[in-house]
Amino acid sequence: MARPARWLLPNLEPGEVAPLAQALGIGMPAAGVLYGRGFHDAQSARRFLCPSLDDLHDPLAMRGMDCALERLTRAIHNREKILIYGDYDVDGATSVVILKRCIELAGGIADFHVPDRLKDGYGMRPEVVETAAASGVSLIISVDTGIRAAEVVRRAHELSIDVIITDHHLPEADLPPALAVLNPNRPDCHYPEKNLCGVGVAFKLVQALVATLDWHLDKQRRMLESFLKLVAIGTVADVVPLTGENRIIVKHGLSGLRDVRSPGLRALLEVAGFTGGNVPSATQVAFRIAPRMNAAGRMATANDVIEMLLTSDPHRARALAEQLHTLNAERQKTEAEIVETILDECSRAPVNDSQPALVFSAPDWHRGVLGIVSSRLVERFHRPVFVLSEDRESGLAQGSGRSIARFHLLEALESMPELFVKFGGHSHAAGLTLQANQVATFRRRLVEYAAALLTPDDFLPEVEIDAVLTLSEINERTMAEINALAPFGCGHPAPLFAALDAEVAGPPAVWKEKHLRVPLRQQGRMLWLKAWNFADRISELAPGSRIDAALTLEEDSYAAASGLPAWSAVLRDVRPSGAPS
Repeated sequence: MARPARWLLPNLEPGEVAPLAQALGIGMPAAGVLYGRGFHDAQSARRFLCPSLDDLHDPLAMRGMDCALERLTRAIHNREKILIYGDYDVDGATSVVILKRCIELAGGIADFHVPDRLKDGYGMRPEVVETAAASGVSLIISVDTGIRAAEVVRRAHELSIDVIITDHHLPEADLPPALAVLNPNRPDCHYPEKNLCGVGVAFKLVQALVATLDWHLDKQRRMLESFLKLVAIGTVADVVPLTGENRIIVKHGLSGLRDVRSPGLRALLEVAGFTGGNVPSATQVAFRIAPRMNAAGRMATANDVIEMLLTSDPHRARALAEQLHTLNAERQKTEAEIVETILDECSRAPVNDSQPALVFSAPDWHRGVLGIVSSRLVERFHRPVFVLSEDRESGLAQGSGRSIARFHLLEALESMPELFVKFGGHSHAAGLTLQANQVATFRRRLVEYAAALLTPDDFLPEVEIDAVLTLSEINERTMAEINALAPFGCGHPAPLFAALDAEVAGPPAVWKEKHLRVPLRQQGRMLWLKAWNFADRISELAPGSRIDAALTLEEDSYAAASGLPAWSAVLRDVRPSGAPS
């Protein structure tokens, strides 16, 4: 049986939160969330609740932007052939689309290249540059890639091709020798927002380019708002913190999905179930839209999703969207099979505290889903995980890793670079290629590295409570005030509340064998909570027992369609009342 999670209750006094609630005219639950997340005065809270496009940072504040902008505008003016070199995930695909569209609207000529995940792997390749040179390309702009492509950039220079790198991945000690490197994470860049994803950085180049065009300010603003729809989707999909500039992007971009003119984006929304002006939340983008877009790069080629987003033909757009829908179903099946295989292995050899990091490897696992599989296993075991696929023909093992908050994946890989053919990534997501006969050595080295940094307490999941409330405070007004804090995602999750010392008011109802509906009573108020995948914990919910309940408040369209309140309280964790935090 899994050890119970560690609860982290907020150390807030009502007297600290009440002035903020009064100044904003909102209830204590929402005010407690705002206060706990650092918004202690009404002015900063209002700016957070209603972010303005005028709060976007000046793109010229990014190191290298002036040089990149000058070269790009010169290439557009001279009608030079420009190649956009992208990546195969949602972040990379949306980057390609917005930059290509903007260059063409400005009068330029732009083509694109996206690698095949399975054939080419991640990153820029010299043969692509050589083909571009043969076709007359004189400027390459990378998007969501390139920060570790020094040799490829040198080859481009030999072929008289200028290169502009736009990327957000962590750089090596030396930057590639490109004409310009746009990356807020380069050490000498003082751009205020360090958490932009690839499409966020590409958007800053677009923002700078649009400002140079002979367009009325209203048209410039409309164009940026149009681009933000895809930038928001890419930002959510890449799981960067939805704070600061990312919050502005996602808040306005998702709002713009009420009016979608792109046949491809409209078709994508429809196959994902969003019709009749129904606008997806950031969570729905992450779980219903982004997976369909990612399915192209994972199971086939990302060219399909780019074509879908660029086409003006509604019939072609619909066909491509339905193809993505089918590919996503295949992806889900493939992912589930690998997860089941690994969990079966773990049932025979259970994971314990002597394994602070996990590496799973097998021949011929589908490389397109290994990052998702790693994420599922981190959720299950709460420790760093790499999942690799071994190719018998090449003798290489390739795969992806995901991590927990306390463990920096890229730093771990950088401690043993001699093991890899190539590697790269972030603190909590990374990819690598190594000789298959080195997998055992990599597993041993990673476990040793993690053992020096992590303790068994780090393997406990944490339940971070935003605010304590009573069941009587849960109503439509509170739900509306919580919704105003959206979009929710990485860095700004949906608020988690604690209802302390509540009574289980009766036997929980089992639904579809694995879900529960739990009746709770507190201070005279009784409320039914949904509890997904909670059937195996029904023994912790004996009628009459007193518990602390961790819960979220969520919109519920199914309940609304039945004439019930359009929200639900969802049980996320439970512990005996009064348990130590």
